[in-house]
Amino acid sequence: MIKCVILDDELLAISYLKLLCEQIDNVEVVKAFNDPKIFLNEIDSLDCNLCILDIEMPGMTGLQVAEIISGSKKIIFTTAYKEYAAEAFDLNVVDYVRKPIKKERLIQAFEKAKELMESTPKKAFIEWNTNIGKTVIFTEQISYIKTSEIDSRDKDIILNDGTTIVLKNLNFKNLLEMLPSKDFAQVNKKEIIALSSIKVFSTNEVITTISIGDDHFLKLQIGDAYKNTLVELFTK
Repeated sequence: MIKCVILDDELLAISYLKLLCEQIDNVEVVKAFNDPKIFLNEIDSLDCNLCILDIEMPGMTGLQVAEIISGSKKIIFTTAYKEYAAEAFDLNVVDYVRKPIKKERLIQAFEKAKELMESTPKKAFIEWNTNIGKTVIFTEQISYIKTSEIDSRDKDIILNDGTTIVLKNLNFKNLLEMLPSKDFAQVNKKEIIALSSIKVFSTNEVITTISIGDDHFLKLQIGDAYKNTLVELFTK
């Protein structure tokens, strides 16, 4: 899913762009702005992975905005002026779309963005505050993650050797963004499993390789909202 934020100083341009985005599958407009300064104040707190920026704006150009956010978000530029193309691509943006924007051309830009997002490798480790201080945990060592029974804001990571490390104040959404998506799956609201720790799964249950003693292995219930994603991971 592409979750985008729009920045354009013209309200009509924003309305038209939102209308186009609503007609394209797997694209969601999270929020739209007509002021670059307000956009920059809020962008880090928004759940989005792509920004559509107009270049010509009073006070601050889209190029200046892109220089600030390019390390954290994919960017598509829109403009009525072709003379900015070279500068735009110097910033390593996804695409440069000329106004008036056509739906087919916007779809092409989104396809480029999707390819780049899917090809960006996730780190082989996560780094976070834990019960033993700031800790680097290699993802290949993780077998299972669950919501802490002591404090639901914390997450218990169980490593392959049985060691438990508590991640402090981290929600599943942000945690999953840190993990390689091909290696981990959320099975219900409170549990994530490493695919390498799955022995077998049915429509309702995952049987893991994690021993809980006396030749018994940990079993996890699959929530209805997570069944399709789990199946897709094994059928790609």
